[in-house]
Parts: sequence; structure tokens; C-alpha cells
Amino acid sequence: MSTSLLLFLCLVGHVFAKKPPDVDCLVVHLQHVQCSWNQQGSPEVNYTFSSWFHHEKEKECATYLSENGVITGCYQPYQETKRFNSFYTKLVHGNKTFLKTHELKNKVKLNPPINLTVKNGSDFNLWFYWNQTKSQCVESEVRYKINDRTEQRFPVSNGVQSYCINLPSSSSRYELQVRSRVDDTCGQSIFWSDWSEPVVWGSNNGTDTNRPSSMSVWTPVLYAVGALTLILLVIILLHHERFRIIIIPVIPKPSLIPKDIEGWIHSSKGLKESFKANYNERACPVREYCTVSQSDSESSGSSTSSVNTDQTDSSSPSL
Repeated sequence: MSTSLLLFLCLVGHVFAKKPPDVDCLVVHLQHVQCSWNQQGSPEVNYTFSSWFHHEKEKECATYLSENGVITGCYQPYQETKRFNSFYTKLVHGNKTFLKTHELKNKVKLNPPINLTVKNGSDFNLWFYWNQTKSQCVESEVRYKINDRTEQRFPVSNGVQSYCINLPSSSSRYELQVRSRVDDTCGQSIFWSDWSEPVVWGSNNGTDTNRPSSMSVWTPVLYAVGALTLILLVIILLHHERFRIIIIPVIPKPSLIPKDIEGWIHSSKGLKESFKANYNERACPVREYCTVSQSDSESSGSSTSSVNTDQTDSSSPSL
């Protein structure tokens, strides 16, 4: 009976016994290590905390965190690159000691970016700037809402602390925020920083006096129309280069005595009359000579002489 009762008490005590505190640690802004042991509720007793990195000596807690008078966490100093080594924690209360090993390589949480500003650039784009004190090996993410309805998120590359919104609408309200974390070049963290304080720009914000005018909305349209017009002009020019029409004036048919000579040259009436023909010529009859053989030439010499004489006389013109 006593054995059964003892076994029952052991089982009941194990069920109702509280679990040991679970220590969770995080590298905060690469400046210190924050450990807490209140995830399962506020502890009933105050524990003594100590920790150390691999190849280091054990160190007691530098700064305790408390809640309602009960110690719930601790801040420990941190040295750069130590997070790549194993981290050990120890909680002690009375004769109870709780040891735990932590890997902090990807457990880094940066502080939110600060000094947020938004400006309207000369290119009619909206520029968003911020400051992250840990700028190396840090990537960011921007989110903004348009008229408190549409939320959009965009990543920002390592080391960049600005973001551009192309051709924003001057009639809309933009609310922008940014957060950061260690990127994969330095052991990417699984924790993002908290979102920064929002900065507002747009129709409902009167602090920005350099808002884009309505012309900014028509700028791309004007560029497109101008480019189209230029292309059409080039096409028309090339088309007319192939089919060029050359107009040549009609040249009047030349004549010895132009009819409109008075219009070409200003001359006297006597000069014009001098171009007209004023002579007559009588026609001369012409006869062909017949070929006569040598034998017949002597016999007909006398007759030929008379014929030539007659032809000579008849061919001479009479004046």
C-alpha cells in the first residue's frame, strides 16, 4: 500500500511540477545580447544569470531586466562576429541550475531605421530616404500605402538607403515605412527590425510644398506624341525622296523670227521689219547632160557647141 501511494505521489508531482525556464537569446543591433526566460510566463523566483561565448570565460549578467519586481531577462555586452560562435547560458536558483547552448548566427535584430524623409525630385519622382546606423551587410524593405488601401512592398539592396516611386499621383496620399535586417553576405538573419515610424506625402499632407503639378501626369503622353510625330515626318520625307517631282518649264520652239519678239526685246519697229524677206528670185531651168561617146563627140562637136551656147544663154538669169 505504501509503495503504491509513493508511486502515485511521484506521478502526480511530475504532472503538476513546473517546467524549467526556457532561455531565449537574441543579438540586438549587434551591440548586446538580450536573453529572457519569461516566454512560458513570469517566473516565480529570481534567477541568477551568467553567460559566455565559446572559448571565453563565464560572465555574470551586466544588466538585469525585470517585470513586476521579478527578474525576466538580461543584457550582456557583445563583440562583433562573436555570434558565429556558440553561446552558453546558465540560470541558478538555490541548488537548481539550468544550462543551455545557443546558436546566434542568424538571430540578429536591428533597430528600426531613423530620420525618414520624403522629397519630390526634379524628375517628378518621389524619393524616400532613411538612415540605418548599421549600414554594412544590411538589406531593407520598403512598404507604402496609397490612400490607406493598397499596400505594396519592395526590397532594397545591400547598403542602399533610399527608394524611388516613379511619377506619383498628386491626388493620392502615400504612407511609407522601412525595416532592415542583416543580409546573406554576413550570415542572413531570420529577424527583421520593427517597422520605422511612417512618413506621409500626398494630397492630405500639407507639409510638402514641392508637389508635382498636373503637368507631370501628361509628361509621358507628350513624349509619346512627340516621338510619334517625329517618326511620321521621317517616313514622309523618305517617301518623297524616292518619288521626287521635278517641274521643268516649257521651252518655246525656236524660230528665226519670233512672233513675240517685241515681248522679248524692246526694239524699234524698223528693226523688226529688217528681219522680213524683201527680195524675189526667178527660177532657173536646169537640164541634164547626156553622156556621149568619144566617137560621136567629134561628129557632133558643132552641134554640142551650139547646144551649150543655148544652155548657157538660157541659164543666165535675167535681172
